[in-house]
Amino acid sequence: MPVERGSLNPGTAERRPRITIVGSFMTDLMSRSPHLPVPGETVMGGPFQMGPGGKGANQAVAAARLGSDVNILVSLGKDQFGDFAYNNLLREGIGVEFVKRVEGMSTGAALIIVDDAKGENMIVVAPGSNSALGADDVDKGIQVILDSDYVLMQLEIPLETVEYTAKLAHASGVKVILNPAPGRPLSDELLRAVDVLTPNETEASIVSGITVTDLATAELAGKALVRRGCPTVIVTMGGLGVLVVDANGAQHVPGFKVDVVDTTGAGDAFNGALAAALAEGLGMRDAARWACAAAAISVTRIGTSVATAHRDEVEAFLAGRP
Repeated sequence: MPVERGSLNPGTAERRPRITIVGSFMTDLMSRSPHLPVPGETVMGGPFQMGPGGKGANQAVAAARLGSDVNILVSLGKDQFGDFAYNNLLREGIGVEFVKRVEGMSTGAALIIVDDAKGENMIVVAPGSNSALGADDVDKGIQVILDSDYVLMQLEIPLETVEYTAKLAHASGVKVILNPAPGRPLSDELLRAVDVLTPNETEASIVSGITVTDLATAELAGKALVRRGCPTVIVTMGGLGVLVVDANGAQHVPGFKVDVVDTTGAGDAFNGALAAALAEGLGMRDAARWACAAAAISVTRIGTSVATAHRDEVEAFLAGRP
């Protein structure tokens, strides 16, 4: 039976979409606060929660829960948080053959404060062992990368590793999605090796040099990045949805109105779902709408990967939307 494409129902196909994540794991240490503190201010908050996180691991969980066959290349410390990370990846059905364990380095951690009133957040990342993921680790996982439909990366690992992986995958015909978060300047050489770039407004401003505040400026930034060599740029804009920009122009994909509880990890839910949808064969606009739905569900829950939706939840959510 031929592989069905475009249905987002890999259970009917002989071969599930294959996605490789080259990225980070962070142990999320989170508390809620009545408001985000200003410098020097101590705020009484709570409760405290610890959970699995990091952009790479979050995006891997999002794609796996939507039915993709996911492998991850990630670097963990040989510590309690590293064990926690490894066991969580196993529990989510993510391939761990190329998980690296590093002696003498702590597993990455993220300190997160969430505004109880608005659901907005502040995050400080301590990368730890994520900084040890190098080109040699990518070489060890080269076959799983070459067997992938999409490689998905972020910027919580060394930029040199991201560049090396993107060029390797691109040269071999494997599609590359780069979520440029945290935002930093990127070379034209890297942009030319990326098929889909997914910055938020802040990241789009940093990468393009154009301040993004609305759909019009997002279009300007997106077009500037397309001219620099990236075929498709998707600017994520929270409740506004996303703007998909390519050589043919810009398309706005509206977001979904939901009751926001916690925006932490929404971008990761979007990116994991986008990769899953594209690998399944959906067109860019339809894939972006699917990903917006996954992100909308995630912000109605507390946490990052633990808040990520499963396939049946996204399907039910979309079934109730025009």
